[in-house]
Amino acid sequence: MRIVKLTEETRKDLLDHLLKRSPNNYGKFEASVQKIIEDVKVKKDEAVFEYTKKFDGVEITENTVLVTEEEIAEAYEKVDPSLLDVIRKAAVNIRIYHEKQRQYSWFDSQPDGSLLGQKVTPLKRIGVYVPGGKAVYPSSVLMNIIPAKVAGVGQIIMTTPPGKDGKVNPSTLVAAKEAGADAIYKAGGAQAIAALAFGTESIPKVDKIVGPGNIYVALAKKAVYGYVNIDSIAGPSEILVLADESAKPKYVAADLLSQAEHDEMASAILITTSQELAKKVSEEIEEFLKVLSRREIIQKSLDQYGFILVAENMKEAIAAANEIASEHLEIVTKDPFEVMTKIENAGAIFIGEYSSEPLGDYFAGPNHVLPTNGTAKFFSPLGVDDFIKKSSIIYYSKEALEPIHKDIIQFAKSEQLTAHANSIQVRFKEE
Repeated sequence: MRIVKLTEETRKDLLDHLLKRSPNNYGKFEASVQKIIEDVKVKKDEAVFEYTKKFDGVEITENTVLVTEEEIAEAYEKVDPSLLDVIRKAAVNIRIYHEKQRQYSWFDSQPDGSLLGQKVTPLKRIGVYVPGGKAVYPSSVLMNIIPAKVAGVGQIIMTTPPGKDGKVNPSTLVAAKEAGADAIYKAGGAQAIAALAFGTESIPKVDKIVGPGNIYVALAKKAVYGYVNIDSIAGPSEILVLADESAKPKYVAADLLSQAEHDEMASAILITTSQELAKKVSEEIEEFLKVLSRREIIQKSLDQYGFILVAENMKEAIAAANEIASEHLEIVTKDPFEVMTKIENAGAIFIGEYSSEPLGDYFAGPNHVLPTNGTAKFFSPLGVDDFIKKSSIIYYSKEALEPIHKDIIQFAKSEQLTAHANSIQVRFKEE
Protein backbone atom coordinates (compact mmCIF):
# COMPACT_ATOMS: atom_id res chain seq x y z
CA MET A 1 0.00 0.00 0.00
CA ARG A 2 1.51 3.32 -1.02
CA ILE A 3 2.88 5.58 1.73
CA VAL A 4 2.79 9.33 1.04
CA LYS A 5 3.86 12.32 3.10
CA LEU A 6 0.83 14.49 3.89
CA THR A 7 1.27 17.94 2.34
CA GLU A 8 -1.15 20.53 1.01
CA GLU A 9 -0.50 19.24 -2.51
CA THR A 10 -0.98 15.54 -1.71
CA ARG A 11 -4.14 16.33 0.28
CA LYS A 12 -5.64 18.25 -2.65
CA ASP A 13 -4.64 15.58 -5.16
CA LEU A 14 -6.22 12.91 -2.97
CA LEU A 15 -9.48 14.82 -2.63
CA ASP A 16 -9.70 15.35 -6.38
CA HIS A 17 -8.95 11.66 -6.94
CA LEU A 18 -11.61 10.46 -4.48
CA LEU A 19 -14.30 12.73 -5.88
CA LYS A 20 -13.94 11.04 -9.28
CA ARG A 21 -15.81 8.10 -7.72
CA SER A 22 -18.96 10.18 -7.28
CA PRO A 23 -22.06 9.07 -9.24
CA ASN A 24 -22.19 12.64 -10.55
CA ASN A 25 -19.20 11.74 -12.74
CA TYR A 26 -20.89 8.88 -14.55
CA GLY A 27 -22.83 10.82 -17.12
CA LYS A 28 -22.28 8.19 -19.81
CA PHE A 29 -24.83 5.96 -18.07
CA GLU A 30 -27.48 8.66 -17.64
CA ALA A 31 -29.06 8.28 -21.08
CA SER A 32 -29.69 4.55 -20.67
CA VAL A 33 -31.06 5.10 -17.15
CA GLN A 34 -33.39 7.84 -18.41
CA LYS A 35 -34.63 5.50 -21.17
CA ILE A 36 -35.52 2.86 -18.58
CA ILE A 37 -37.32 5.43 -16.42
CA GLU A 38 -39.37 6.75 -19.37
CA ASP A 39 -40.30 3.22 -20.42
CA VAL A 40 -41.54 2.39 -16.92
CA LYS A 41 -43.52 5.65 -16.73
CA VAL A 42 -45.35 4.75 -19.94
CA LYS A 43 -45.50 0.94 -20.00
CA LYS A 44 -45.48 0.37 -16.23
CA ASP A 45 -45.51 -3.36 -15.31
CA GLU A 46 -44.74 -4.41 -18.87
CA ALA A 47 -41.48 -2.42 -18.87
CA VAL A 48 -40.48 -3.64 -15.41
CA PHE A 49 -40.96 -7.27 -16.46
CA GLU A 50 -39.11 -6.75 -19.75
CA TYR A 51 -36.09 -5.22 -18.02
CA THR A 52 -36.15 -7.92 -15.33
CA LYS A 53 -35.90 -10.56 -18.05
CA LYS A 54 -33.16 -8.61 -19.84
CA PHE A 55 -30.96 -7.80 -16.82
CA ASP A 56 -31.79 -10.55 -14.31
CA GLY A 57 -32.52 -13.36 -16.75
CA VAL A 58 -35.83 -14.35 -15.19
CA GLU A 59 -39.51 -14.20 -16.20
CA ILE A 60 -41.60 -12.23 -13.70
CA THR A 61 -45.32 -11.56 -14.17
CA GLU A 62 -48.06 -9.72 -12.33
CA ASN A 63 -48.79 -13.03 -10.58
CA THR A 64 -45.25 -13.59 -9.31
CA VAL A 65 -43.82 -10.08 -8.78
CA LEU A 66 -45.09 -9.87 -5.19
CA VAL A 67 -43.32 -12.11 -2.69
CA THR A 68 -45.91 -14.35 -1.04
CA GLU A 69 -46.25 -15.37 2.59
CA GLU A 70 -45.45 -18.92 1.47
CA GLU A 71 -42.13 -17.74 0.00
CA ILE A 72 -41.30 -15.93 3.24
CA ALA A 73 -42.14 -19.06 5.27
CA GLU A 74 -39.91 -21.08 2.96
CA ALA A 75 -37.10 -18.56 3.52
CA TYR A 76 -37.33 -19.07 7.29
CA GLU A 77 -36.85 -22.80 6.72
CA LYS A 78 -33.69 -22.19 4.70
CA VAL A 79 -31.96 -19.62 6.94
CA ASP A 80 -29.56 -20.96 9.53
CA PRO A 81 -31.24 -20.61 12.95
CA SER A 82 -28.07 -19.08 14.39
CA LEU A 83 -28.09 -16.38 11.68
CA LEU A 84 -31.77 -15.69 12.41
CA ASP A 85 -30.83 -15.25 16.07
CA VAL A 86 -28.11 -12.74 15.14
CA ILE A 87 -30.52 -10.84 12.84
CA ARG A 88 -33.00 -10.57 15.70
CA LYS A 89 -30.35 -9.38 18.17
CA ALA A 90 -29.10 -6.76 15.71
CA ALA A 91 -32.69 -5.63 15.03
CA VAL A 92 -33.23 -5.01 18.74
CA ASN A 93 -30.09 -2.85 18.96
CA ILE A 94 -31.00 -0.89 15.83
CA ARG A 95 -34.55 -0.32 17.07
CA ILE A 96 -33.45 0.87 20.53
CA TYR A 97 -30.92 3.30 19.04
CA HIS A 98 -33.39 4.80 16.57
CA GLU A 99 -36.20 5.10 19.11
CA LYS A 100 -34.03 7.73 20.82
CA GLN A 101 -34.21 9.80 17.60
CA ARG A 102 -38.00 9.96 17.55
CA GLN A 103 -39.43 13.49 17.35
CA TYR A 104 -42.78 14.70 18.61
CA SER A 105 -45.15 17.53 17.78
CA TRP A 106 -44.92 20.54 20.08
CA PHE A 107 -47.01 23.65 20.75
CA ASP A 108 -46.10 26.84 22.61
CA SER A 109 -48.94 29.17 23.67
CA GLN A 110 -48.41 32.73 24.90
CA PRO A 111 -50.56 34.94 27.18
CA ASP A 112 -51.27 37.32 24.27
CA GLY A 113 -53.38 34.67 22.55
CA SER A 114 -50.78 33.38 20.06
CA LEU A 115 -49.81 29.76 19.60
CA LEU A 116 -46.87 28.45 17.60
CA GLY A 117 -45.81 24.89 17.11
CA GLN A 118 -44.61 22.06 14.94
CA LYS A 119 -46.63 19.07 13.79
CA VAL A 120 -44.61 15.92 13.08
CA THR A 121 -46.17 13.51 10.57
CA PRO A 122 -44.68 10.20 9.37
CA LEU A 123 -44.48 9.66 5.62
CA LYS A 124 -47.41 7.70 4.23
CA ARG A 125 -45.48 5.20 2.08
CA ILE A 126 -41.76 4.66 1.47
CA GLY A 127 -39.78 2.39 -0.82
CA VAL A 128 -36.68 0.51 0.28
CA TYR A 129 -34.33 -0.70 -2.44
CA VAL A 130 -32.18 -3.74 -1.59
CA PRO A 131 -29.43 -4.99 -3.94
CA GLY A 132 -29.63 -8.59 -5.14
CA GLY A 133 -27.67 -10.93 -7.34
CA LYS A 134 -24.38 -11.95 -5.76
CA ALA A 135 -24.74 -9.21 -3.15
CA VAL A 136 -26.70 -10.28 -0.08
CA TYR A 137 -27.03 -7.62 2.60
CA PRO A 138 -29.63 -8.46 5.26
CA SER A 139 -27.95 -5.87 7.49
CA SER A 140 -28.93 -3.11 5.02
CA VAL A 141 -32.51 -4.38 5.07
CA LEU A 142 -32.62 -3.84 8.84
CA MET A 143 -30.90 -0.45 8.65
CA ASN A 144 -33.33 0.95 6.07
CA ILE A 145 -36.61 -0.49 7.33
CA ILE A 146 -36.35 -0.23 11.12
CA PRO A 147 -35.95 3.60 11.31
CA ALA A 148 -38.99 3.94 9.02
CA LYS A 149 -40.94 1.61 11.28
CA VAL A 150 -39.89 3.58 14.37
CA ALA A 151 -40.94 6.82 12.64
CA GLY A 152 -44.42 5.39 12.08
CA VAL A 153 -44.41 5.19 8.27
CA GLY A 154 -47.79 3.89 7.09
CA GLN A 155 -46.53 1.40 4.50
CA ILE A 156 -43.03 0.13 3.78
CA ILE A 157 -42.50 -1.30 0.28
CA MET A 158 -39.31 -3.20 -0.52
CA THR A 159 -37.97 -4.05 -3.96
CA THR A 160 -35.06 -6.35 -4.71
CA PRO A 161 -33.97 -8.16 -7.89
CA PRO A 162 -34.80 -11.88 -8.04
CA GLY A 163 -32.31 -14.63 -8.75
CA LYS A 164 -32.47 -16.67 -11.93
CA ASP A 165 -34.81 -19.07 -10.11
CA GLY A 166 -37.29 -16.23 -9.66
CA LYS A 167 -36.79 -16.13 -5.92
CA VAL A 168 -35.30 -13.67 -3.44
CA ASN A 169 -32.38 -14.62 -1.22
CA PRO A 170 -33.77 -16.21 1.98
CA SER A 171 -31.75 -14.09 4.42
CA THR A 172 -32.95 -10.93 2.66
CA LEU A 173 -36.58 -12.04 3.01
CA VAL A 174 -36.17 -13.03 6.65
CA ALA A 175 -34.50 -9.71 7.51
CA ALA A 176 -37.33 -7.82 5.75
CA LYS A 177 -39.98 -9.73 7.68
CA GLU A 178 -38.19 -9.23 10.99
CA ALA A 179 -37.75 -5.51 10.31
CA GLY A 180 -41.40 -4.98 9.37
CA ALA A 181 -41.67 -4.65 5.57
CA ASP A 182 -45.31 -4.57 4.45
CA ALA A 183 -44.75 -5.82 0.89
CA ILE A 184 -41.74 -7.12 -1.06
CA TYR A 185 -41.52 -6.99 -4.86
CA LYS A 186 -39.14 -8.81 -7.20
CA ALA A 187 -37.72 -5.89 -9.15
CA GLY A 188 -34.25 -4.40 -9.29
CA GLY A 189 -32.13 -1.80 -11.02
CA ALA A 190 -33.30 1.50 -12.45
CA GLN A 191 -36.64 -0.09 -13.39
CA ALA A 192 -37.44 -0.73 -9.72
CA ILE A 193 -36.59 2.86 -8.80
CA ALA A 194 -38.85 4.13 -11.58
CA ALA A 195 -41.66 1.82 -10.48
CA LEU A 196 -41.44 3.14 -6.92
CA ALA A 197 -41.27 6.74 -8.12
CA PHE A 198 -44.22 6.65 -10.54
CA GLY A 199 -46.16 3.50 -9.66
CA THR A 200 -47.20 0.59 -11.89
CA GLU A 201 -50.18 -1.76 -11.95
CA SER A 202 -48.41 -3.96 -9.37
CA ILE A 203 -45.98 -1.71 -7.51
CA PRO A 204 -47.43 1.32 -5.69
CA LYS A 205 -45.96 4.80 -5.93
CA VAL A 206 -44.09 5.88 -2.80
CA ASP A 207 -43.22 9.23 -1.23
CA LYS A 208 -39.53 8.50 -0.65
CA ILE A 209 -36.96 5.95 -1.84
CA VAL A 210 -34.06 4.81 0.34
CA GLY A 211 -31.42 2.11 0.06
CA PRO A 212 -28.11 1.43 -1.71
CA GLY A 213 -27.51 0.13 -5.21
CA ASN A 214 -25.16 0.11 -8.20
CA ILE A 215 -24.46 3.07 -10.46
CA TYR A 216 -27.74 2.55 -12.37
CA VAL A 217 -29.72 2.63 -9.14
CA ALA A 218 -27.85 5.71 -7.92
CA LEU A 219 -28.44 7.59 -11.19
CA ALA A 220 -32.09 6.52 -11.27
CA LYS A 221 -32.60 7.88 -7.75
CA LYS A 222 -30.97 11.13 -8.86
CA ALA A 223 -33.28 11.29 -11.90
CA VAL A 224 -36.53 10.75 -9.97
CA TYR A 225 -35.66 13.15 -7.15
CA GLY A 226 -38.35 15.81 -7.13
CA TYR A 227 -41.10 13.39 -8.15
CA VAL A 228 -40.30 11.63 -4.88
CA ASN A 229 -37.78 12.25 -2.14
CA ILE A 230 -34.63 10.12 -1.80
CA ASP A 231 -32.16 9.50 1.00
CA SER A 232 -28.97 10.31 -0.93
CA ILE A 233 -26.97 9.39 -4.02
CA ALA A 234 -24.46 7.08 -2.40
CA GLY A 235 -21.01 6.49 -3.80
CA PRO A 236 -18.60 3.60 -3.15
CA SER A 237 -17.76 2.70 0.44
CA GLU A 238 -14.82 4.29 2.26
CA ILE A 239 -12.90 4.14 5.52
CA LEU A 240 -10.39 6.48 7.08
CA VAL A 241 -8.32 5.40 10.09
CA LEU A 242 -6.72 8.15 12.19
CA ALA A 243 -3.90 6.61 14.20
CA ASP A 244 -0.74 7.39 16.14
CA GLU A 245 2.17 5.23 17.28
CA SER A 246 0.01 3.56 19.97
CA ALA A 247 -2.15 1.76 17.37
CA LYS A 248 -1.70 -1.96 16.65
CA PRO A 249 -0.66 -2.34 12.98
CA LYS A 250 -2.51 -5.64 12.55
CA TYR A 251 -5.81 -4.12 13.74
CA VAL A 252 -5.43 -1.07 11.50
CA ALA A 253 -4.58 -3.19 8.46
CA ALA A 254 -7.56 -5.48 9.06
CA ASP A 255 -9.92 -2.51 9.36
CA LEU A 256 -8.69 -0.88 6.17
CA LEU A 257 -9.23 -4.14 4.29
CA SER A 258 -12.76 -4.50 5.69
CA GLN A 259 -13.86 -1.70 3.37
CA ALA A 260 -11.53 -2.37 0.46
CA GLU A 261 -13.26 -5.72 -0.08
CA HIS A 262 -16.60 -4.07 -0.89
CA ASP A 263 -15.69 -3.24 -4.48
CA GLU A 264 -12.87 -2.04 -6.69
CA MET A 265 -13.85 1.61 -6.18
CA ALA A 266 -13.90 1.45 -2.38
CA SER A 267 -11.46 3.73 -0.59
CA ALA A 268 -9.23 2.81 2.37
CA ILE A 269 -7.04 5.54 3.89
CA LEU A 270 -4.79 5.64 6.92
CA ILE A 271 -3.61 9.00 8.27
CA THR A 272 -0.93 8.60 10.91
CA THR A 273 1.72 10.61 12.69
CA SER A 274 4.02 7.56 12.80
CA GLN A 275 6.22 6.56 9.87
CA GLU A 276 6.93 3.27 11.62
CA LEU A 277 3.21 2.47 11.95
CA ALA A 278 2.73 3.31 8.28
CA LYS A 279 5.40 0.81 7.29
CA LYS A 280 4.10 -1.95 9.56
CA VAL A 281 0.49 -1.50 8.44
CA SER A 282 1.59 -1.82 4.81
CA GLU A 283 3.40 -5.05 5.67
CA GLU A 284 0.40 -6.45 7.56
CA ILE A 285 -1.82 -5.72 4.57
CA GLU A 286 0.46 -7.77 2.33
CA GLU A 287 0.19 -10.69 4.75
CA PHE A 288 -3.60 -10.50 4.96
CA LEU A 289 -3.88 -10.39 1.17
CA LYS A 290 -2.34 -13.85 0.99
CA VAL A 291 -5.32 -15.41 2.78
CA LEU A 292 -8.40 -13.21 2.20
CA SER A 293 -10.98 -14.60 -0.24
CA ARG A 294 -11.71 -11.30 -2.05
CA ARG A 295 -8.04 -10.39 -2.52
CA GLU A 296 -8.40 -9.50 -6.22
CA ILE A 297 -11.10 -6.91 -5.48
CA ILE A 298 -9.14 -5.67 -2.45
CA GLN A 299 -5.93 -5.30 -4.45
CA LYS A 300 -7.63 -3.27 -7.18
CA SER A 301 -9.29 -1.08 -4.57
CA LEU A 302 -5.98 -0.44 -2.80
CA ASP A 303 -4.14 0.18 -6.06
CA GLN A 304 -6.64 2.85 -7.06
CA TYR A 305 -7.91 4.37 -3.81
CA GLY A 306 -5.74 3.04 -0.98
CA PHE A 307 -3.38 5.50 0.73
CA ILE A 308 -1.27 5.78 3.86
CA LEU A 309 -0.65 9.45 4.62
CA VAL A 310 2.04 10.40 7.12
CA ALA A 311 1.35 13.70 8.89
CA GLU A 312 3.76 15.93 10.81
CA ASN A 313 1.46 16.03 13.86
CA MET A 314 -2.04 15.10 15.02
CA LYS A 315 -3.41 18.59 14.34
CA GLU A 316 -2.46 18.23 10.68
CA ALA A 317 -3.87 14.70 10.58
CA ILE A 318 -7.20 15.81 12.05
CA ALA A 319 -7.44 18.71 9.59
CA ALA A 320 -6.98 16.30 6.68
CA ALA A 321 -9.56 13.89 8.11
CA ASN A 322 -12.09 16.73 8.36
CA GLU A 323 -11.38 17.74 4.78
CA ILE A 324 -11.81 14.19 3.46
CA ALA A 325 -15.05 13.76 5.50
CA SER A 326 -15.04 9.98 5.31
CA GLU A 327 -18.06 7.72 5.50
CA HIS A 328 -16.41 5.68 8.27
CA LEU A 329 -13.78 7.22 10.55
CA GLU A 330 -11.86 5.15 13.10
CA ILE A 331 -9.81 6.90 15.78
CA VAL A 332 -7.04 4.73 17.19
CA THR A 333 -4.87 7.07 19.26
CA LYS A 334 -3.67 7.41 22.86
CA ASP A 335 -6.63 9.64 23.70
CA PRO A 336 -9.31 8.89 21.07
CA PHE A 337 -12.10 10.74 22.90
CA GLU A 338 -10.08 13.94 22.92
CA VAL A 339 -9.43 13.56 19.17
CA MET A 340 -13.14 12.82 18.59
CA THR A 341 -14.09 16.27 19.93
CA LYS A 342 -12.09 17.82 17.07
CA ILE A 343 -13.74 15.81 14.32
CA GLU A 344 -16.30 17.87 12.42
CA ASN A 345 -16.96 15.78 9.32
CA ALA A 346 -17.59 12.02 9.35
CA GLY A 347 -20.52 9.73 8.69
CA ALA A 348 -19.83 7.47 11.67
CA ILE A 349 -17.01 7.76 14.21
CA PHE A 350 -15.53 4.62 15.76
CA ILE A 351 -13.53 5.25 18.93
CA GLY A 352 -10.73 3.00 20.17
CA GLU A 353 -9.12 -0.20 18.97
CA TYR A 354 -12.10 -2.46 19.74
CA SER A 355 -14.66 -0.34 17.88
CA SER A 356 -13.89 -1.52 14.38
CA GLU A 357 -16.11 -0.57 11.45
CA PRO A 358 -17.97 -3.92 11.12
CA LEU A 359 -19.36 -3.40 14.63
CA GLY A 360 -21.35 -0.48 13.19
CA ASP A 361 -22.14 -2.28 9.95
CA TYR A 362 -23.93 -5.12 11.66
CA PHE A 363 -24.72 -4.87 15.31
CA ALA A 364 -24.14 -1.81 17.51
CA GLY A 365 -27.35 0.00 16.54
CA PRO A 366 -26.41 3.28 14.78
CA ASN A 367 -27.30 3.29 11.11
CA HIS A 368 -24.75 2.09 8.57
CA VAL A 369 -26.36 4.03 5.69
CA LEU A 370 -23.88 6.91 5.71
CA PRO A 371 -22.84 9.90 3.57
CA THR A 372 -20.00 9.21 1.10
CA ASN A 373 -17.70 11.18 -1.21
CA GLY A 374 -17.18 14.03 1.23
CA THR A 375 -20.90 14.64 1.71
CA ALA A 376 -20.50 14.06 5.47
CA LYS A 377 -19.73 17.79 5.48
CA PHE A 378 -23.46 18.41 5.09
CA PHE A 379 -25.31 15.06 5.24
CA SER A 380 -26.11 12.80 8.19
CA PRO A 381 -26.59 9.04 8.60
CA LEU A 382 -29.99 7.64 7.71
CA GLY A 383 -32.33 7.94 10.66
CA VAL A 384 -35.87 8.49 11.90
CA ASP A 385 -35.80 12.10 10.64
CA ASP A 386 -35.62 10.75 7.08
CA PHE A 387 -39.09 9.26 7.42
CA ILE A 388 -41.03 12.17 8.88
CA LYS A 389 -42.08 15.61 7.72
CA LYS A 390 -42.81 18.68 9.78
CA SER A 391 -45.55 21.28 9.47
CA SER A 392 -45.39 24.67 11.18
CA ILE A 393 -48.41 25.60 13.30
CA ILE A 394 -49.41 29.27 13.63
CA TYR A 395 -52.40 30.67 15.51
CA TYR A 396 -52.98 34.33 16.46
CA SER A 397 -56.09 35.77 18.04
CA LYS A 398 -57.23 39.26 17.02
CA GLU A 399 -55.83 40.57 20.30
CA ALA A 400 -52.42 39.04 19.53
CA LEU A 401 -52.33 40.33 15.93
CA GLU A 402 -53.47 43.91 16.62
CA PRO A 403 -50.28 45.24 18.29
CA ILE A 404 -48.03 44.01 15.47
CA HIS A 405 -50.24 44.29 12.39
CA LYS A 406 -48.73 47.63 11.27
CA ASP A 407 -45.23 46.12 11.45
CA ILE A 408 -46.28 43.36 9.06
CA ILE A 409 -47.91 45.88 6.71
CA GLN A 410 -44.72 47.94 6.62
CA PHE A 411 -42.61 44.87 5.92
CA ALA A 412 -44.90 43.78 3.08
CA LYS A 413 -44.94 47.25 1.49
CA SER A 414 -41.13 47.42 1.67
CA GLU A 415 -41.13 44.39 -0.65
CA GLN A 416 -43.83 46.01 -2.84
CA LEU A 417 -46.26 43.19 -2.06
CA THR A 418 -49.38 45.25 -1.54
CA ALA A 419 -51.73 42.26 -1.54
CA HIS A 420 -49.76 40.86 1.38
CA ALA A 421 -50.17 44.16 3.19
CA ASN A 422 -53.85 44.28 2.36
CA SER A 423 -54.42 40.80 3.78
CA ILE A 424 -53.43 42.15 7.19
CA GLN A 425 -54.83 45.66 6.79
CA VAL A 426 -58.34 44.54 5.85
CA ARG A 427 -58.78 42.98 9.29
CA PHE A 428 -58.34 46.36 11.02
CA LYS A 429 -59.78 48.83 8.48
CA GLU A 430 -62.94 49.54 10.45
CA GLU A 431 -60.84 50.52 13.42
